Amino acid sequence: MVTPGARRDAVAHACQAHDVSQRRACKALAVDRSSVRYKSIRPDDTELRHAIRQVACERRRFGYRRIHVMLTRQGIVMNIKKLRRLYAEEKLRVRKRGGRKRALGTRRPMLVPDRPNGLSRDD
Repeated sequence: MVTPGARRDAVAHACQAHDVSQRRACKALAVDRSSVRYKSIRPDDTELRHAIRQVACERRRFGYRRIHVMLTRQGIVMNIKKLRRLYAEEKLRVRKRGGRKRALGTRRPMLVPDRPNGLSRDD
């Protein structure tokens, strides 16, 4: 159990499956009760996510820094760290450009020498 959400789920499962109190389940799983009772107060970011996604679809070669500039021009001001978090959560990234074009087809086999170096046909 790494994330607090996983810990909450484990405590809830222990309470239901073993018919124990939240206090006992937390003690058995070594989880703080305050983290189990925590309710997130983070505001909903759906409008910001939509704006980021819209700019990213419009400008496919823009990364999160240039998207931040575009949103600032539109009047949407936010912290660059928050924008980067939302950018990553939306699984946005700059598409890689194509690599170097290489020659296709088969190569000619290497020639095998028919005599040692220094000797000519006349010798």
